[in-house]
Amino acid sequence: MRTWIPAEGSAARISLRPAPQAEDIREQLERVVSSPEFPGVGRAAAFLRYVVSETLEGRGNRIKAYSIAIEVFGRDAGFTQDDPVVRIEAGRLRRSLERYYLVAGQHDPVRIDIPKGGYIPTFAWSCPELVDTGHEEVEAASPSKVRSGRWWATKRVLLPGAAALAAIAISLYWIGTRSPAPSLDRVASLSPDRPALVVAPFANLGEGPEAQLYTAGLTEELMTILPRFKEIKVFGRETSKSLPADVGASEVRAEFGARYLLAGGVRTSGKRLRVTARLLDTSDGEILWSENYDNDLASGDLFAIQTDVARKVATAIAQPYGVMAQVDSASPPPDDLGAYECTLRFYAYRSELSIEAHARVRDCLEAALARFPSYATAWAMLSIVYLDEDRYKFNPTSGQVSATRRALDAARRATQIDPNNTRGLQALMTALFFDRQLAESLRVGEQALATNPNDTELMGEFGTRLAIAGQWQRGAALLDQAIALNPGSGGFYHGTRALAAYMLHDNDTAVLEIRQANMQKFPLFHVVAAIIYAEAGLVDDARREGQIFVSMRPDFLPNVVTELAMRNMQPEDRDRLIEGLRKAGMTVPDPDAIASSAATSDLQPR
Repeated sequence: MRTWIPAEGSAARISLRPAPQAEDIREQLERVVSSPEFPGVGRAAAFLRYVVSETLEGRGNRIKAYSIAIEVFGRDAGFTQDDPVVRIEAGRLRRSLERYYLVAGQHDPVRIDIPKGGYIPTFAWSCPELVDTGHEEVEAASPSKVRSGRWWATKRVLLPGAAALAAIAISLYWIGTRSPAPSLDRVASLSPDRPALVVAPFANLGEGPEAQLYTAGLTEELMTILPRFKEIKVFGRETSKSLPADVGASEVRAEFGARYLLAGGVRTSGKRLRVTARLLDTSDGEILWSENYDNDLASGDLFAIQTDVARKVATAIAQPYGVMAQVDSASPPPDDLGAYECTLRFYAYRSELSIEAHARVRDCLEAALARFPSYATAWAMLSIVYLDEDRYKFNPTSGQVSATRRALDAARRATQIDPNNTRGLQALMTALFFDRQLAESLRVGEQALATNPNDTELMGEFGTRLAIAGQWQRGAALLDQAIALNPGSGGFYHGTRALAAYMLHDNDTAVLEIRQANMQKFPLFHVVAAIIYAEAGLVDDARREGQIFVSMRPDFLPNVVTELAMRNMQPEDRDRLIEGLRKAGMTVPDPDAIASSAATSDLQPR
């Protein structure tokens, strides 16, 4: 909505500010590379500095893989495209920037991106302001959003004389466009606000009965898969069927109050089939995400194809760290500032695993559950946060039952409220694992994965549990799948994948994955890095990481046998890890001596 207000006294018009200048960009560059959320290991900072500097100096046209390989990675003049180092590191840098702006840089003034397909960076204001350009009209503040990439902010009015009218315009806009449907009013007091999604019937753009069958089947499959993601609300089949395929985003907003619309079409040509899917912001019709999926009907079963496409669409937009989560974390709508904000904080915490973020998200979840005691997903998240008091020694609470017991109770509360809640099953699996109920933990994990095979957070956690329990190969495969489906996921899974590679004697992968994990605030990251670097012959790196770990967790090494037993580490795996700790220069007690001492103590008269 745009409201134009004549300026008083002189002609003036509001427009967007100019693009960021070199000084603004250099300040943002330093803000990014100096942040704890940006990789401090590897060459990410050097890579970013190089491409930004070259662009600002007017030499963007010479930013090629060859020049980066020579000037950043120290390759010799014989470098060829067969060496994938630049492509690999560019992918990591893009993911590091995505994570930085999702976690630490949400409110930074300038956004730096490196679009796929090249290495030349782009620069844009994260929050474009409005400036006076000396024309006749003033654009009042409105709830429409100015976008820069996927990031945007609400427009602001700079002329004081328009403030009162602007406030009225905003109020009328929100009253007119955000009034929820009556059914939402009835449940508002029972459940917290989550981002709501309406699925329009996919349009049949082809010919013949096969195309119509596929179109209807794809919509049905989406309506089956999407509700499994408990962090979002999905309007039901009846709502979807009542809509025309070309329903407008504004109509969905006005009638249902939903923030998102998923729409698309199916086109057939001979034996070729193309599905187009797009996610729209109903506040202004902006396309937030779109993708094409091509299939050969001659080479695959029609129903298998529609299931595969529906799974890919649902995973892309609805998973943790997916499109909807990234949009909401960048610009949460006004009615999502309560309990749903805690879920965003939870995923941000999981991406860094710091003691400071742990305290904040625990307080947030406990407060949310005081208001919404039937919010199953929040109970599940609180279970995981409680467990971290014990397994990571984050902010332990004194004077209560054990953290593991509280975690179990919270997880069971989640699954009692909603037996199919993916996050609840994940929390129960993890709590059982650390309660040393290994067989039951893995059984629940299998059940959870069968309930929602598209949830990458669950997939990564189950892969972690399997790996550490000794099933390193299967755990690594699940972690690879989770990371491939969700490259923006937290570094925790890269860290476990690095450990799995070490246990599988794949040192190259172990080094690559631990550098990609880069969780500087998480103590166990440093001990895994120390072991991997020592095995790879990177002695200085290994000793540095070992020293950091000991300073963060001085209690771990003297109790290493207990710590590894709590994690269900198999004896042969435990011994290999202890050998790796010693190779990294750390002093570790002898497990056999500890066992002997414990046995002798048990024989003493009491």
